[in-house]
Amino acid sequence: MDLDDSLDAVGPHLRSLRRDRDTTLADLSAETGISVSTLSRLESGDRKPTLELLLPLARSYGVTLDELVDAPPTGDPRIHLRPVEAHGMTMIPLTRQSGGIQAFKMVIPAGRGRRTPHLQTHDGYEWVYVMNGNLRLVLSPPGKGEHDLVLATGEAAEFDTRTPHWFGAADDDAVEFLSLFGKHGERAHLRARPKAAT
Repeated sequence: MDLDDSLDAVGPHLRSLRRDRDTTLADLSAETGISVSTLSRLESGDRKPTLELLLPLARSYGVTLDELVDAPPTGDPRIHLRPVEAHGMTMIPLTRQSGGIQAFKMVIPAGRGRRTPHLQTHDGYEWVYVMNGNLRLVLSPPGKGEHDLVLATGEAAEFDTRTPHWFGAADDDAVEFLSLFGKHGERAHLRARPKAAT
């Protein structure tokens, strides 16, 4: 694939990434500062992509520039993870494909505990596993009262993200946890070990 072919493929790839994440052009414009008309022209191929446009898009989608332009593989097996700062935490994407279940390592720095929860909802299903520290998880299913839980190191939880929810540090220590998220209701399936014969 030559340079022109690679650049021509960027538009359809950008559209696919945006649709996989169920994001509108207006939402993407607000996040990146790129006008809706420019984003639309990029996706349709009427505007050639530039580094100035691709950098904020790569940051927004959590992908590398190589992935945006479908650069040929170099044979280097290393994965270059790009942390994203949002909602007072650092999110490190662990999956590279768009769509399907996405995996993230989440880090809440020390000193961010005891914050007032601001519950939110969105389509999807989430599974979290605490690697280090104590994670506070607040769930408020309609008509069932509020669940205010503390997950310690080694504990996990899963929930439908259409349920109002929030998570943060339970104390002033740092928290590290893994998050598996599926936008279309994919759930994490855990295989139980068979019981030992008695």
